[in-house]
Amino acid sequence: MRPEPQDPEFRARVKASFSRQAFMATVGASLELIEPGEVHIALPFATYLSQQHGYLHAGATTAIADSANGYAALTLAPPDAEVLAVEFKINLMAPASAPRFLARGRVLRPGRRLSVCLAEVVALNGAGQEVIATMLSTISIRPSGRPA
Repeated sequence: MRPEPQDPEFRARVKASFSRQAFMATVGASLELIEPGEVHIALPFATYLSQQHGYLHAGATTAIADSANGYAALTLAPPDAEVLAVEFKINLMAPASAPRFLARGRVLRPGRRLSVCLAEVVALNGAGQEVIATMLSTISIRPSGRPA
């Protein structure tokens, strides 16, 4: 059963917020899915995102997982709220070797102030998929415009 969003305009809000994320634009990430409690972010492989062995750098993997989880939490937040990660743990389970990657973030437990989210990052290689990382995040739900 999918949770009910508090903001009927949650898709537009996520898209607008994502478009303001200069880092996601810099790495070439894109929104692929926005549903209540779930967001997918894609990232094509690029050599400027690789580490010394030619795999996608863990920082790039972590970045798309973090954003997917944060935006998944935002889909269920009130219209006047913003979200910030306050804690996460990532498991890098396999070398990130593929032409394209997809972070699938979803809310495990929504809350008024904190939501717990889980992302899986999969390597997309043609028709094949391999889970290369998982991230468990705690996301803070805050009133918009509040000083950090």
